[in-house]
Amino acid sequence: MKNKYILLVAFLLVAAAQLYVPASMIIGQEEVLTTGKTFRFRTQPVDPNDPMRGKYMILNFQDNSFTLPDSIYFWHNQDVHVQLFEDEDGFAKIRNVSAEAPSEDHDYVKASIQYANYNNHSTRILIRYPFERFYMDEHKAPIAEDLYFRSQRNSPKTSWAVVKVKNGESVLEDVMIDGVSILDLVDNQQNP
Repeated sequence: MKNKYILLVAFLLVAAAQLYVPASMIIGQEEVLTTGKTFRFRTQPVDPNDPMRGKYMILNFQDNSFTLPDSIYFWHNQDVHVQLFEDEDGFAKIRNVSAEAPSEDHDYVKASIQYANYNNHSTRILIRYPFERFYMDEHKAPIAEDLYFRSQRNSPKTSWAVVKVKNGESVLEDVMIDGVSILDLVDNQQNP
């Protein structure tokens, strides 16, 4: 009887731990979405297929490189902290990149180094943001891709990602084409 009690307690602890981990991740993302600062990142979306993850739109960011004034060594996939500010048009720009979290009150995201190029007096780095994929319903993603490419064909339209940022954490909220949500554009295309 004692062994059954121990097994039951162990089972309940394992079950609670398995529920706690995803729940805490969801709560953390919801907190960033509700209280984080909104940044707009200029994008160039493409839509690949990933049979293991379903359909998503992969986002290539226009402002994903930065030159540091000194020859500072960074390695491939190194975790970094990217400090942000908004330019005069309201889009996110990189203020600074460092290996340590900023101590001042700056908005920043945790990212990684995709590539670094060194010369005598500077280091140019290419940054990989953690919000490069915008997951969509598998039936909506091909329509979104088609809408984006048609919007860029004749007179290119501005596209951007809406990202919420708080204490280094970031959540991709939406993708916009000329100020309209890609999800709304797809819905309008599916239900004229």
